[in-house]
Amino acid sequence: MKGTLIHIGFGNVIYSARVVAIINPGSAPIKKLREEARTRGKLIDATEGRKTRAIIVTDSDHIILSAIQVETIAQRVSGLKEGFKEVMDEGEER
Repeated sequence: MKGTLIHIGFGNVIYSARVVAIINPGSAPIKKLREEARTRGKLIDATEGRKTRAIIVTDSDHIILSAIQVETIAQRVSGLKEGFKEVMDEGEER
């Protein structure tokens, strides 16, 4: 699938085709995932000092923290996928 840039707050954007998951930051396993990413140098904090409201996991194993709600980011990604139907290469799954 072709991707585009998704706004995740404070002028920060991510490439939508690289997103694997957008999850809530509250559970213990997710907190552990966040700390492991920090120790490996794979944590990107895009919160500008605000409370983390969403954690974005990418296919490159990076963990991105965002101050935007999970639902808001998911709507932005799903809204873009609707528009991608016209620009996808032939033979790609829809």
